[in-house]
Amino acid sequence: MNPEASDSWEAYDRPELRRGRLIIDGDRASAEFAIDGIHCGGCALRIERTLAAIAGVDSVSVNGATHRMRVSWDLAREPLSHLLRAVADLGYTPHLLSDATAGSADRDSQERRTALKRLAVAGIGMAQVMSFAFALYAGVAYGIEPNIERYLRLVSLLVSIPVVFYSSAPFFRSAYLDVRQRRPGMDVPVALAIGLAFAASTFNTLRGQGGVYFDSVTMFAFFLLLGRYIELQTRHRRGNLSDALARLIPDTVHRVGDRGVETVPRIEVRVGDRLRALPGAPIAADGRIVAGKTTVDESLLTGESMPLPRKQGDSVIGGSLNLGNPVDIEVTALGSNTVLAHVVRLLARAQAERPRLGKVADKAAGWFVAATLILAVGTAAFWLHFDPARAFAATLAVLVVTCPCALSLATPVAVAAATARLARNGLLITHPDTVEALASVRRCVFDKTGTLTVGAPQLRCATASGSVPLERCLALAAALEQHSEHPLAAAFSATAPLVVAENVRSVRGRGIEGEVNGRRYRIGRPDFVQELAPGYAAIAGGEGGDFFLGDESGTLAAFQVDDSLRPSAVLAIQQLRALNVEVEIASGDGPVPVGRVAKRLGVAAWRARLTPAAKMTHIRSLNHAHGGVMMIGDGINDAPVLGAARISVAMSAGSALAQVSADSVLMSVDLTIIPEAVRMARRTVQVIRQNLAWAAIYNLLAVPLAATAILPPWGAAIGMSASSIIVVLNACRLDRSARACDKSSLGVSSGPVSIPASASST
Repeated sequence: MNPEASDSWEAYDRPELRRGRLIIDGDRASAEFAIDGIHCGGCALRIERTLAAIAGVDSVSVNGATHRMRVSWDLAREPLSHLLRAVADLGYTPHLLSDATAGSADRDSQERRTALKRLAVAGIGMAQVMSFAFALYAGVAYGIEPNIERYLRLVSLLVSIPVVFYSSAPFFRSAYLDVRQRRPGMDVPVALAIGLAFAASTFNTLRGQGGVYFDSVTMFAFFLLLGRYIELQTRHRRGNLSDALARLIPDTVHRVGDRGVETVPRIEVRVGDRLRALPGAPIAADGRIVAGKTTVDESLLTGESMPLPRKQGDSVIGGSLNLGNPVDIEVTALGSNTVLAHVVRLLARAQAERPRLGKVADKAAGWFVAATLILAVGTAAFWLHFDPARAFAATLAVLVVTCPCALSLATPVAVAAATARLARNGLLITHPDTVEALASVRRCVFDKTGTLTVGAPQLRCATASGSVPLERCLALAAALEQHSEHPLAAAFSATAPLVVAENVRSVRGRGIEGEVNGRRYRIGRPDFVQELAPGYAAIAGGEGGDFFLGDESGTLAAFQVDDSLRPSAVLAIQQLRALNVEVEIASGDGPVPVGRVAKRLGVAAWRARLTPAAKMTHIRSLNHAHGGVMMIGDGINDAPVLGAARISVAMSAGSALAQVSADSVLMSVDLTIIPEAVRMARRTVQVIRQNLAWAAIYNLLAVPLAATAILPPWGAAIGMSASSIIVVLNACRLDRSARACDKSSLGVSSGPVSIPASASST
């Protein structure tokens, strides 16, 4: 590598260039990249194997359909520049996702222009060479002057040169890298077919005898480039969603300081700065309104079409549009800590990793290439023995017809289409195997609070007779609950804590303990409070309460919470049952509130008072009994069970820990998106099976015809390219809303999507 290239990669080791681009936890780091130059699943496997062999790399996943890579590694052992240089040495160009986002539109445009130019050269060359080929074929049948035949061959040679050396250059470059790495990729037989056919045709043209295959060469190159151009267009459309979201934040902001309002670059903004959002302008960062009131349009982020009122003290999301008056905003989060960055990060994680089916298909394609080369050698040996005149044409047809493009594209293109469609509908897929798992769901387990209910509970409190006054109990409960992320804690938000709790600890699934003025208090489940207050049964009796407050002297108060059902909960459960998916409720709340919700929803199977450990045990038993179990939750106590479920969905308004633990995030309050996702996943698996079946049937029919010299090389070129194009177009049926998305200025539909309120703490 030249010194200039080395210096460019080493620059990424500077802290100022890594800031906001890497996610760092101690010595461990992770990042997402866009990779230029990937042509197939073999390219993705090559990059994965190279980086996985580097000491310090924990995991690496490359998605050949979206050209995204995700790497986790030990930053103390391997600087970022080493990883980037390793990828570059393979012949690919890596870009950190933030860099990729900043210039993605330009790079996509340049990639399309280059691909279109190569396709145009191949198309013009094919048209010209085919016209000459028809004349040569007619000459064989009806006779032709030797000079004219020689002229047509020479002209065909000249026209084929730019097709081979310009349009087909990516095939030769990729094949060279495959051979250098000693791993057969799908471009090896492509390069062999084009190279051998052109070399043999050139040799026969110059010596004045023998067959020529310039028509097959140009046709093969054109149709292969056409298939890859269609795949490129599809991939760019899939990537528009995350790139468009990342471009919502303006590059310059209006900062209010001692010298008045000044326009500064966004990079200079710090947490605590005061920014002014002008009417009609996007809000530049997550923050809190400190002066003024206005209405904001969050439809580009949340899908909420109605303007939302915001006043002093209210939070606003960076990227939303200020529709009303100028307001001053105090910045509370920047860079990777913003709500928008959290959403983009979830999308990037999904785009960077490959699904299990895709990995299997890519490995199968590698073995298929090796089998193709062996078959080509066998075909050549057979015909050289029985009819040498047919040997080259038959071998060439085998190399062309067996190109495994359709096999490698069958899964990733379909999954990418389904993932993009689900994201626009309001379900962010954050794990590559989620679509496959959704298709196999047979039982759906819901948490109650904040999932089936709106998470805005109304609180009723009953104090123990002769005990602490009601106002004091509410103050104590509010002081403890302000340290909780559970949705029930919102019931105390209207009660300003008059006291301060110290040494607070949360016991997952049971409650919270803390000290107020040196006295210990607990709030939570009855058994948890009873451990501190043995007189609980005699005082409160345990009736009419969902959870309790107590100190060492006994139970002080019982609380009952009434939470409204989500409007879409009943319909979502009905639609799931129509899909033969059984529904169950598993909650850590008491039997009374859980039973009330289950009765209103018509759900017979429900469990209450479940600790996180008990939930995990229950979900694992369901996985063993039913195979495909989906868990939907939102709280911190749901994080372990979300990780244990076969497929998990976190609510967007839930805790950040739950979102990270889940396979997907429901960005909308509309629960009917879940049954729609199941339907979409089942259609996706059907499309994948159709694609794989088509690829298998095509090869079973075409390979014998090519090996027996019945199928000419030009016919093999048409068949191979048609199979790849059919696979891509079949997958595009999953994303019928793509056209509507493209018409949007930001590539995001108007469907219901909301942003996780807790993302800023991620």
